[in-house]
Amino acid sequence: MKAYLLLFASVLSFSAFCGCSKALPQLEIITPGAERVEQYLPRLKGKRIAVVANQTSRVGHQHLVDTLLALSVDVVKIFSPEHGFRGKKDAGETFTDGVDTKTGLPLISLYGRNKKPKIDDLTDVDVVLFDIQDVGVRFYTYLSTLHYVMEACAQEDVPLIILDRPNPNGFYIDGPVLDTTAYASFIGLHPVPIVYGMTIGEYGIMINGEHWYNGTDTCDLAVIPVDHYTHDSLYQLPVAPSPNLQSMQAVYLYPSLAFFEGTIVSVGRGTNSPFTRFGHPGLPNTGFSFTPRRIEGASKNPKLKGEKCFGKDLSEMELSSYLSRRQLELSWLLETYAFLSDEYTYFLRFFYQLSGTNILRQQIEQGLTEEQIRNSWQKELTEFKRTREKYLLYK
Repeated sequence: MKAYLLLFASVLSFSAFCGCSKALPQLEIITPGAERVEQYLPRLKGKRIAVVANQTSRVGHQHLVDTLLALSVDVVKIFSPEHGFRGKKDAGETFTDGVDTKTGLPLISLYGRNKKPKIDDLTDVDVVLFDIQDVGVRFYTYLSTLHYVMEACAQEDVPLIILDRPNPNGFYIDGPVLDTTAYASFIGLHPVPIVYGMTIGEYGIMINGEHWYNGTDTCDLAVIPVDHYTHDSLYQLPVAPSPNLQSMQAVYLYPSLAFFEGTIVSVGRGTNSPFTRFGHPGLPNTGFSFTPRRIEGASKNPKLKGEKCFGKDLSEMELSSYLSRRQLELSWLLETYAFLSDEYTYFLRFFYQLSGTNILRQQIEQGLTEEQIRNSWQKELTEFKRTREKYLLYK
């Protein structure tokens, strides 16, 4: 059984997409780990399976859980990350355990009081199957969910299989490395940069290899790799990875625009195009504005709700020039700070957790240039790249 995402997700060379090559883009068939059923089905037969999944866990048009049940796999429970099993919970909205109405399977929340499976959750489980689409950004919480699932599996001696998926932002590495001593949290647990250039399967191997969870135990980990993928690929996601990333434009802009989540500037939560715009009532009126509102299942209480925000619309921005730089865009952060900081308290405390350091805020307040800020990251980025190289599946 093999289903391909040819109509919904394609991969083409980065150089061809960005006009760096005279060759025409070549459409290739890319096969995520979940699609390679023949690679992992034998490992599940006769076993009791727990699945860590959400709305991105698809095999073609069908959810992974439905696929497994149709193949007579004994799925006993579902672990659900941020945004819920069906992906309809607001960002940061906690939720309790329950039952999936479609399958009748128990749903165990990993984004409520407990973010790590409890001992009792794994007593009736022989194998845990992890399949969630990541976007390749440190503060996207599915990495932390993976961390705690691996830790629980290591402690309880339960094997874990990651069904790997392409990283849509896997073609570059940039940003400050997290200071784990001061700023480790559920939006960042490990000493990695904001954009780390690894698939979630590679990242799991790195967690294991670097022993980043508590204790000396190692998770019994297997990764079902992606076919026809390299880190030079641009991958079109077939399903929105979370309620506020509804387009590839948003997915690509997310690493840069998410800095604004730690400031008074809105990234368009509470509009139809979040993470493709930014604005604030105090910015100049250049002809573009938006007013955040309550949107059920995406932004129930967005920043600056009901206030008219002026700023910049990035939804029609030419992506090729933006992506060809292979780095975070800092100019928007520096420009809005320069304009708003005299009249407003620009930074929120959350900025430290997002950036992973107290240095970036200081650099912006001191008026350092974008080049000076980038140069300050390079030593740690070089060290991280050496660590990363040991765990790559897609050279």
